[in-house]
Amino acid sequence: MQNVYILILLAVIAGIVIPVQGALNTRLAGALDSPILSAFLSFAVGTAALFVYVILSGTPLGNLSNIKNAPPSAWTGGIFGAFFVASTIMLIPRLGVAVTFGIIVAGQMIFSVVIDHFGLLDSPVRPVSLARIGGIILITVGAIVIRRY
Repeated sequence: MQNVYILILLAVIAGIVIPVQGALNTRLAGALDSPILSAFLSFAVGTAALFVYVILSGTPLGNLSNIKNAPPSAWTGGIFGAFFVASTIMLIPRLGVAVTFGIIVAGQMIFSVVIDHFGLLDSPVRPVSLARIGGIILITVGAIVIRRY
């Protein structure tokens, strides 16, 4: 059970770094005068950091040969990541960090429930429930409250 707490802590830390990343990428976009160049450089630095981690952790590079087994749709994750990063860089100066990520979290929860309900993208089926709908409503209301005040 203690392992679950480590996973929850990791999820909280991941949640913390997302708005920090957005704010830092927005700062970089200001220096470069380009949100797209900022997103590009963010991915380049992230790729370099992951490469260093792969080398230092001893992750076997031979596993890359298994990429031929991945469906073509699996390659689109990077495109969605690029869209996400570039969008946040463009939204933060206009909406602020809290509003941007409040709305993003609401959107994530709405579509996460759809993915769960229908088992999309090979996810386990978890039917929609009133409690899940209530959670989405609360998150959405929270995003609206953050935006208004």
